[in-house]
Amino acid sequence: MTTVSNSPLDDELVARLEDEISSSASPLFGASPVARAHRRGWLVRRVLLAADVLGLSGAFLLAEFAAPSSGGLNAVGQKEEWLLFLLVLPLWVVAARLYGLYARDEERTDNSTIDDFGGVFHLVTIGTCVTFFAGSLSGTVDPNRLKMTIFWLAAVAFMSLGRVLGRIACRRSASYLQSTIVVGSGGVAELIARKVRRHPEYGLQLVGVIDDAIDVHTGTEDAAGPPRFSSLATAPLLARTLGVERVIVALPSAERERVVHLIRELRELNVQIDVVPFFHEALSPGMDIHSIEGLPLLGLRPARLSRSSLLFKRAMDLTFSALGVLLLAPLFCLVAVAIRLDSRGPVFFRQVRMGRKGETFRILKFRTMQVDADARRAELRHLSKHAGNGDDHFLLKIAGDPRVTRVGRFLRRYSLDELPQLLNVCTGAMSMVGPRPLPLDEDSFVTEWARHRLDLKPGVTGPWQVLGRDDIPFEEMVELDYRYVTSWSLGRDLKLTLQTIPVLVRGGAV
Repeated sequence: MTTVSNSPLDDELVARLEDEISSSASPLFGASPVARAHRRGWLVRRVLLAADVLGLSGAFLLAEFAAPSSGGLNAVGQKEEWLLFLLVLPLWVVAARLYGLYARDEERTDNSTIDDFGGVFHLVTIGTCVTFFAGSLSGTVDPNRLKMTIFWLAAVAFMSLGRVLGRIACRRSASYLQSTIVVGSGGVAELIARKVRRHPEYGLQLVGVIDDAIDVHTGTEDAAGPPRFSSLATAPLLARTLGVERVIVALPSAERERVVHLIRELRELNVQIDVVPFFHEALSPGMDIHSIEGLPLLGLRPARLSRSSLLFKRAMDLTFSALGVLLLAPLFCLVAVAIRLDSRGPVFFRQVRMGRKGETFRILKFRTMQVDADARRAELRHLSKHAGNGDDHFLLKIAGDPRVTRVGRFLRRYSLDELPQLLNVCTGAMSMVGPRPLPLDEDSFVTEWARHRLDLKPGVTGPWQVLGRDDIPFEEMVELDYRYVTSWSLGRDLKLTLQTIPVLVRGGAV
């Protein structure tokens, strides 16, 4: 391999890495590359397999006790049914593997049980139907409809729950971490590195950033993050020496030949390679990949919603918001009493926000601040986390804001102050899932193409809520909303709704 460096420091680093490749452990990382390779895949596959086996066995056990075999002429005994189940169990595992239910966690950083649910549901449904018809025709198992129904429902529930618990256990293990390097140009590498550090739940341990568009001073550790390098030639060497499992490549289209050459080199090292599309700002998750004579194409659907989609989304909003208001009415009363006892002022906070197609509305929240909060904005602006950020200087987000009341601090931590927005959903001003509802002064900074973020109603939750709330810079939040609106789907709404639950349970800083 020919190595070309952009600086003498990188030349020294290349020589150092070449010396360390033959050693059993790398002092830069502290462990053998061979021992560290693909640990996540090894761990998660076995944990999920165990969860599936236990889930299916638990479902079969429940079905046996809830609807025991009738003992008729067309049914074998209970012991024989257990034996048949154990003999067939490996086929369930093989089928799950064919559905791709064990490989995605190693490949995808954001894979979750929510993404697996469709596959689990389909697998259990098909498997139960095949078992029922095979048993009916052969007389080897009791074709008891009640038993099959119980097994079907329990298997879907137990397998899904087992996968949730299994993934929680995996993410607490050091083996779940994937050593990762980012290779980029023009500042994109730094953007990706910042996102990786902001989301430890992805399980990526950033061990190096290579950006040939910046002037770095190092092959040594920077207190602010991982080592920075300026030569693409170091990428394969870093991957080999440090036992890297994932490489994220983000290079401009002008570097096409270098990108292709680099990816081909990295593929020889048996690492997961993620390629950031050249025009990632205009793309969205969930795109379709199709081909013309073997040439892969990224498919972007027209950015429009049919009338039936809007009607269906509205029906879902009305259903869930009405149920939410009814079920949470006692909690509303408790929160209202706590607010009145804690500080003087109204229970609700009302503020004008920008809604769909430029129509304003008054958002409802539980009051979490003292009544003079607005009057104190100017004196506290220097404490804002965005005060030194030229792009987000207009945002006022203060860690440990002194205007927040004691009860308000608790409500904000678990987003309970947002619950009255269910009433906004009922009246049609908001949706359960949608772009972030911005105050008018912040909305004035949203221009041009980004105005399409309001082609849908603002939401009680959305991608900004799931991915970091106030920690996301304003420009990135606007892009998230734009991508959500231009690639809307019912499945995406359901996924975001389910992803919001653990975010609320964990709570956040106030």
